[in-house]
Amino acid sequence: MAEGATRRTKRKERSGRVVSDAMDKTIVVELREKRPHPFYGKLVRYTKKLYVHDEKNEAKTGDVVTVEETRPLSRKKRWRIVEIVRRPVGGPTSPSVSGS
Repeated sequence: MAEGATRRTKRKERSGRVVSDAMDKTIVVELREKRPHPFYGKLVRYTKKLYVHDEKNEAKTGDVVTVEETRPLSRKKRWRIVEIVRRPVGGPTSPSVSGS
């Protein structure tokens, strides 16, 4: 390797849906995946929640976002937002409150 050059690996990127934006500069992104069961082969749903750093508080609940791995920012945060891929058509998905 040349002098002064550093070797850097490609950071992991994942895409998922924002399920919570209640914290300041932090969102919770849910990753959903279907994988075959190791023994039986049936497709099983796996979900994982990531705590993601959102510096500008741009992402809202229901958005689909791309996140990348980063250095530890807090006890649980090891990811940061790269881009908002798409927003929900009807606005943020939240339970509707009915008066009846």
